[in-house]
Amino acid sequence: MKRAMVGSGGVSDGYEVGSKRQRMMESNPYFAVGSSGPGGYQPYGYGSGLQPSGFPVVRLRGLPFNCTDIDIIKFFAGLDVVDVLLVNKSGRFTGEAFVVFASPMQADLALNRDRQNMGRRYVEVFRCKKQDYYNAVASEVNYEGIYDKVQPTSPPGQSWKSIDKEQLEYTEILRMRGLPFSVTKEQIVKFFGDFNVTKDKIHIACRADGKTTGEAYVEFASAGEA
Repeated sequence: MKRAMVGSGGVSDGYEVGSKRQRMMESNPYFAVGSSGPGGYQPYGYGSGLQPSGFPVVRLRGLPFNCTDIDIIKFFAGLDVVDVLLVNKSGRFTGEAFVVFASPMQADLALNRDRQNMGRRYVEVFRCKKQDYYNAVASEVNYEGIYDKVQPTSPPGQSWKSIDKEQLEYTEILRMRGLPFSVTKEQIVKFFGDFNVTKDKIHIACRADGKTTGEAYVEFASAGEA
C-alpha cells in the first residue's frame, strides 16, 4: 500500500510512470477522488446546458491508429495540454486517448473540438469520468509491468496492514494495493473506522471487463489523516 500523488494524468506510487504526469499529480487538486476542484469551479457554460465536470480531462475516440501524442497536442493547438494517455489493449492502440489539461476550463474549451478532423478521420471529444481515467492509468501501469503483479487472497484487515513507510508520499489521496478482488467499499470504510471516510470518497479500480484490479484510491480530509 503506497501513498498516491494526484494530478497530471496518472498516479505516482514511487515508480516512474512519467515525470510530467508525476509532477502534476503532486499539486493538482482536480484529481482528488470526489472533488470538483477548488471553490466549486463554475466556468461559463455552453448552449447545450451541460454542466462543467470540474475534472480537467477529456476522452477522445476515433483517432487514427498511427496517432501520436504530438498529433493530439497539435489537434488541441491553443490549449494547455499537460499530458496524453494513449489507450492500448494487449499492446495495440485502440484509437482512444485521455487528454489532461491545465484546468477544467481548458478541458471545457477542448469540447469545442468535437468531431473535427485529424487526417481523414473525425475525432470524438467528450467528457471523462474520473473512474474511467483512473482505470486506464491502472491498466497502463499493470500492462507495462512497472510494479509487481499481486495475487491477493487474504481477507481485509490482514494483508492491508503491510506498509512500507519509507516509500510513502504524503498527500490526501491514499493508494491501496494488494486488496482482495472481492473487496467492497463498505469493507474499506470499516478498515478506516477511526477516520471519517465515506463510500463516495473511495474508488475501486476495475478493468475494462468490470473485474477489480486489487487497487483502490481513498480520499481523506488532509494529508495528515492519510
